[in-house]
Amino acid sequence: MAAKIQRIDIEAIIRGRLGSKASFVPRFVYSWLRNLIHEDFINEYLKREREGVDFCQGVIEYLGVTVDVEGLENLPPSGSGYFTFVSNHPLGAIDGVTLGAVLGQHYDGQIRYLVNDFLMNLRGLAPLCVPVNKVGHQARNLPAMVEQIFSEPNHVIMFPAGLCSRRINGIIQDIPWHKSFINKTIRHQRDVVPIHFIGQNSKRFYRIANFCKRFHLPNLAMALLPDEMYRSQGGHYTVRIGKPIPWQTFDRSKSSMEWAQYVREMVYAI
Repeated sequence: MAAKIQRIDIEAIIRGRLGSKASFVPRFVYSWLRNLIHEDFINEYLKREREGVDFCQGVIEYLGVTVDVEGLENLPPSGSGYFTFVSNHPLGAIDGVTLGAVLGQHYDGQIRYLVNDFLMNLRGLAPLCVPVNKVGHQARNLPAMVEQIFSEPNHVIMFPAGLCSRRINGIIQDIPWHKSFINKTIRHQRDVVPIHFIGQNSKRFYRIANFCKRFHLPNLAMALLPDEMYRSQGGHYTVRIGKPIPWQTFDRSKSSMEWAQYVREMVYAI
């Protein structure tokens, strides 16, 4: 059954996070944020009360996005164990729901991924997700939460960069990947399936992201992701699935960090 609460209220979310400090936020800021995230557009979709993998597929349909999937034959068959699917993260929104739809349909909904806890406000998406808040008290529980998701009988989808891609040396690409998926893959003996998602955000997004990095500002580009998703209407993307990498590959000839960058390079070579 779909969750009863099915709408985004940016003002309520901010008040919930800031508590009494929210009273200092001017009214025009809430109005600006509503327009920035396209609150009405999102809530119109949430009225449909789709959930889980069906929610992901519905987002693609709602946006009129088309996706070509190459390498479906590389997906391990159901019943052959549980796998870690790792992908570059070029878009920050559509790439996530697209992989949720493609892999969720193939594996009958047995998928989970770690997401920013803000996305848990999308109740239809929540059944597939383990929320992550890298600040505050929940940050202390993050290692245990990652361990839990790998211990469960589900396939795990990860974007090891942790952030969506940036313009680096003139090329749209992920920042160096975190090593946690290597460590967990070895510990739980899960083969890794590399995925290359081809797409990019607007030039504005990369300008703001690089500006924030250069002047050590908060990641303001993240606030643009709903608008980037809105702009993706009618877009076309390609997903390329590579052959599984046996977990035994990740031996002591390289460090976990080196293996993570090795897989990153393999993804971009697909």
